Amino acid sequence: MIETNTITVRLKEFILQKFPLAKKQGLKGSDRMLDTGIIDSLGVLDLVGFVEREYSIEVSDEELTPENFQSLDALTAFVQTKSANGSGPRA
Repeated sequence: MIETNTITVRLKEFILQKFPLAKKQGLKGSDRMLDTGIIDSLGVLDLVGFVEREYSIEVSDEELTPENFQSLDALTAFVQTKSANGSGPRA
């Protein structure tokens, strides 16, 4: 199983690099990225693509919920759960 901290650090790096508002405002684990406009609906798709590539997991349509992508903490928990239930990250 991938360590929570490792997932969080990698996701945060991607979000800060990809979404200028995250970099401008800073990003804490509990920040509500969707509510504050850090990430919009198209941004969620970018994030899904990254998560699928980075962690070799598949995100189903049913899993594309605000609860899974609302904050860095929620996204980390989602990735960790999906990774534990399927294949781990690519070597």
